[in-house]
Amino acid sequence: MSKITFLGAGSTVFAKNVLGDCMMTPSLQGFELALFDIDLERLKDSENMLNNLKLSTGSSCVVKAYTDRKEALRGAKYVVNAIQVGGYDPCTITDFEIPKKYGLRQTIADTIGIGGIFRNLRTIPVMLDFAKDIQEVCPDAWFLNYTNPMAVLTNAMNTYGGVKTVGLCHSVQGCVSHLFKNLEMDSTGVNWKIAGINHMAWLLEVTKDGIDLYPEIKRRAREKQQEKHKDMVRYEMMFRFGYYVTESSEHNAEYHPYFIKRNYPELIDRFNIPLDEYPRRCIRQIDKWKTMREELVNNKNLEHKRSKEYASYMFDAMETNTPFKIGGNVMNTGLITNLPKEACVEVSCLVDADGVTPTYVGDLPPQLAALNRTNINTQLLTLEAAITGKKEHIYHAAMLDPHTAAELSIDDIVAMCDDLIEAHGNWLPKFV
Repeated sequence: MSKITFLGAGSTVFAKNVLGDCMMTPSLQGFELALFDIDLERLKDSENMLNNLKLSTGSSCVVKAYTDRKEALRGAKYVVNAIQVGGYDPCTITDFEIPKKYGLRQTIADTIGIGGIFRNLRTIPVMLDFAKDIQEVCPDAWFLNYTNPMAVLTNAMNTYGGVKTVGLCHSVQGCVSHLFKNLEMDSTGVNWKIAGINHMAWLLEVTKDGIDLYPEIKRRAREKQQEKHKDMVRYEMMFRFGYYVTESSEHNAEYHPYFIKRNYPELIDRFNIPLDEYPRRCIRQIDKWKTMREELVNNKNLEHKRSKEYASYMFDAMETNTPFKIGGNVMNTGLITNLPKEACVEVSCLVDADGVTPTYVGDLPPQLAALNRTNINTQLLTLEAAITGKKEHIYHAAMLDPHTAAELSIDDIVAMCDDLIEAHGNWLPKFV
């Protein structure tokens, strides 16, 4: 029996989307859906939910929960990763509160920035442990990474884990539809091209019937910028650098040195930047789960409509050799020629029986490549810190982060990193 293994299966809502989709995919009938999570209560919740879904959909997939990770992975053809190491309490709280003592404010803190650096440092060792198990018990499996920080973790699994890994993010999928909806434009029949790095890929081309739609997009965006809305940072970046970016304004506000500044507090209001947004979301989700649990876990009539998540479509493409196009995070094997070869990039990829085949992009416009490189610098040095165990590379990663460097002195950056290392305690490996 073929097997799809879901690591972090206690993410019940996400497991419903991804594995519920698999249950509704003809080519995946009869597959074992193997669930693993270190939170046994949430693991049981997801097992119950999926068994209810199996009954209501009539799927022939087999749901099985494991408490032994290696056994969950044994013989898997596909692995889905959706873990979060350290959770909201204590690690996300630490990522926000200690930098705040130094005057460094964040919005999401899960990609780069000081929060992204430390999320990487506590997650990479766990991921490389996964890789050891995969090498032993399912070496040919495709590993679909949904966990942030996407670029660094996907890079680690490919470069140091020796696992066939592609990173999957929603920002490319929803980019054009989100933009057009906000600007009250019709996206039917629109062609587009996106490339860059995760959370900072660029809408390079957007056309309909061969006509460039950017002039109209920018005209409407300038009109809309007269009033408060949630896309103000992205529009400002588009006006200044020429192109629309894939990820949200709350994310992009902390990827650059321009928007969250102690000496210019008026920028927070001007660009409608939601400081401390991610902790608020975490609290809302924890509260929401209390009411959602009953309707998801114990609902014998649970329904599911196939979602837009890539996973089941990718598995189907590999099983049936029916090509499917995705936006994927992969190693830069000459795909974007003015970004470092060591980087993980986000480009269009073709999925079929041969696996995941990325497409060639060439040079990005120079200003876009330059913006990407500012983030890649921190990504690669964070990975260097994780692999070498050297504390100095944590400092390097933080000192080269655009937002951190714009706000703090070198002494404060080093002191903040030391405080974060101490506060994380056993959530981090030992650094020297």
